[in-house]
Amino acid sequence: MAENQLKCLVDGAPVSLETSLQLSELEVGLRNRIKRDYPQGKVTDYICGHHLLKYRLEHVDAMINADLKQTKKINHKLTKALQSDDYDIIDVNDSLKESLTFGQKVSDDVARFGGSWGFIFVFMFVLIGWMIVNGLHLFGVNFDNYPFILLNLVLSCVAAIQAPIIMMSQNRSADRDRMMAENDYHVNLKSEHELRLLHAKVDHLAQNQVPHTMEIERFQLEILGEIRQELAELREAKAAASTERRESHHENVDNR
Repeated sequence: MAENQLKCLVDGAPVSLETSLQLSELEVGLRNRIKRDYPQGKVTDYICGHHLLKYRLEHVDAMINADLKQTKKINHKLTKALQSDDYDIIDVNDSLKESLTFGQKVSDDVARFGGSWGFIFVFMFVLIGWMIVNGLHLFGVNFDNYPFILLNLVLSCVAAIQAPIIMMSQNRSADRDRMMAENDYHVNLKSEHELRLLHAKVDHLAQNQVPHTMEIERFQLEILGEIRQELAELREAKAAASTERRESHHENVDNR
C-alpha cells in the first residue's frame, strides 16, 4: 500500500506513515475501544494522531474512573464493617474494679493473703507457738493438752471459712477470664476484618492502579513525542517558508 493511499479509519482522510499508527501497533484496550466504535476496522487499518489522541484520553479517563469506583467500593465496605460492629472494646480490669462490692474486695484480700508466703510463716508460727505453750505448760497455760483437739477444731474452722472465700475470688477470676476472652475475640474479629479490607486495597493498588498509572505515563510520553515531532515539523515548515521568502525577495531585487 503506497503512502498516498493510506486513509484514517475514523474519517477516511488521507494520512502518512509519520502522522498515523496501525491498529496492530496499539495497546489491546485502546484497539478494542476503537473497534467498538468502528467494528468494520481491521488491524491493518490506520488512524491519524488527532483521532488517536481522543481515544487515548477516553481510555485514560476510563481507567481513572474504574480505579476511583473500585477504591470507593472498598472504602464503603470498610466503613460499613466498622459501623456494623456495635461492640465497644472495654478494659476488663477497670470494668470489674468499678463494680466490686465490699464482700468481693474482702474475698480478694483473703485469697491474696492466703496464697502468700506471709500467711504460711504466720500460720506456722501460731501452730508451733500453740503446741509449745500447751505442751510445755509455759506460764502455767494449759488450755489444750496433747493431742491438741482444740487446735484441730480451730484449723478445721479456719479451713471451712477460708475455702468458700477463696472460691468466691476464684469465681471472680473465672468471670474476668471469660470477659477477657470475649473481649479478645471481638478485637481479633475487628482486626481480621479490617486487615482483609486493607489487603484488598493494597491488592487493588498493586494490580490495577500502579499498572494504570504506568500506562498513563506511557501515553503521556507518546503524546509529548508526537507534540515534539509536530513542533519540529512546524519549525521546518516555517524555516522553509522563511527561506523561500528570502529567495523570492532576492530575485525581485535582482530583477529590478
